[in-house]
Amino acid sequence: MKSAKVKYSPDADALVITLRDEKPDYGEEAASDVILHYSKSGELVEIEILEVSRLLTEMIEALVNTAKEKAITPPAR
Repeated sequence: MKSAKVKYSPDADALVITLRDEKPDYGEEAASDVILHYSKSGELVEIEILEVSRLLTEMIEALVNTAKEKAITPPAR
């Protein structure tokens, strides 16, 4: 398997991760704002993430909050 290609479209605020050089035949929503695109033979071809800026912001905020909690709370002994 070749390495994945990642492309960001600022107009659509979408991130597309291409896994195969095949043309997608159909897509299915896997989660909110995540669409999996498949070939005619059913192989996963692309992963499309919509509103990726919002998703990344939420993930970074969660990581920062977790880091703050760990820094404040001493480890259990």
